[in-house]
Amino acid sequence: MTQKLHIIGGGMAGSEAAWQAAQAGCPVVIHEMRPTVETFAHRTGNLAEMVCSNSFRSDDSEQNAVGLLHWEMRAAGGIIMATADRHRLPAGGALAVDRDPFAAAVTETLMSHPLIEVEYGEITELPREGHWIIATGPLTSEGLGRAIQAETGTEALAFFDAIAPIVYADSINMDIAWMQSRYDKGETEEEQRAYLNCPMTKADYEAFMDALLDADKAAFHEGETAGYFDGCLPIEVMAERGRETLRHGPMKPVGLTNAHKPEDKPYAVVQLRRDNALGTLYNIVGFQTKMKYGAQADVFRMIPGLEDARFARLGGIHRNTFINSPTLLDGQMRLRSCPNIRFAGQITGVEGYVESAAMGLLAGRMAAAEIAGRELLPPPPETALGALVTHITGGAEAKTFQPMNVNFGLFPPVDGLKGGRRGRKDRYKAYTDRAKELWQGWLDAQGSAMPDAAREDHLASD
Repeated sequence: MTQKLHIIGGGMAGSEAAWQAAQAGCPVVIHEMRPTVETFAHRTGNLAEMVCSNSFRSDDSEQNAVGLLHWEMRAAGGIIMATADRHRLPAGGALAVDRDPFAAAVTETLMSHPLIEVEYGEITELPREGHWIIATGPLTSEGLGRAIQAETGTEALAFFDAIAPIVYADSINMDIAWMQSRYDKGETEEEQRAYLNCPMTKADYEAFMDALLDADKAAFHEGETAGYFDGCLPIEVMAERGRETLRHGPMKPVGLTNAHKPEDKPYAVVQLRRDNALGTLYNIVGFQTKMKYGAQADVFRMIPGLEDARFARLGGIHRNTFINSPTLLDGQMRLRSCPNIRFAGQITGVEGYVESAAMGLLAGRMAAAEIAGRELLPPPPETALGALVTHITGGAEAKTFQPMNVNFGLFPPVDGLKGGRRGRKDRYKAYTDRAKELWQGWLDAQGSAMPDAAREDHLASD
């Protein structure tokens, strides 16, 4: 191929799009504004930097939709999943990674690819010629955001995403805290002890709630509204919905036994998940926050076991912009009014690292196919990636469009299976079995399935 594919943004989606296109023989230029132009949330200039959690969530490809999406991306030779597997950390049934080595490895792999080059600097106008993918994610620059608004004629939709704090492990009181995954989930002892747990009595919980609700919060800028995504709510916003909300959310005490006091049932439990391979850092699970820094330290040190906690990073909040994809994008993820431009990643209205990378995978393959003079049909809607792209390019109601994680509610039903909780396990297995067969058929039709030996190893891992 002589024509180049230009990708704006080197996050999860942009990195995956570049890899997929280059592997198909298409020359790629990644345009990344960092570190020339910094953002609130990023700390480095690495590609695919993780700024919120270090978890790709469930890795169960038989009973979980995001685990199925992991499977599909692995089968497609995705760089994000392959690198995550090499840098994974114990996390029960989840796929968590050592975030800094992960991003460094993605960066090194992409920059050493003979068909990929990286140019640093901000792009503030929509390109009218050539083949482009915009994968700028939740922190799209103001200049490019204005250009998108001017082209679409609509106001960009936005919500706020919040970042959880990270604690130094050696500052946690292990005379109070203990190691255990919920329900001892995991095949190895390391997996079954992947989370650190801090128990609360009812009095502890009530005092924590009072302090949380009274704490100073970050103010919004003029003209901004707090339209949060429900899957990543700040902890204080959850608390405002009712004093018991946290006990039925991130602080639920079920499936855990206090190793120090086995007979005592905690009223609530705060969980921390290992954030690096050395085990020196732990992030507080589900504790995204918009509290001011001083208030965060005071409130979080009220948690038993964290009374002397030192923080490697406190939580924060940032604007998260996305477009109304059902009205603006066609089935090839192209901007209807400017079809030389595709969108990918979180800016399309998907939520989560894996979903963002998956949209990059598809956009990169579609763009490479178009440059090669052919059209790549979207994957079947019965697959995880197909269900997502069908949702954002027309399946969702445009008037109420909001960011969406992959979930089985997006999948067409399996004939003959009943709904309801009792049949859920069989139903989910039927969804995933059907999806894997159709996904592999979609890959085979492109002549791009994973090699037989690798596929056998991968299937054996399920």
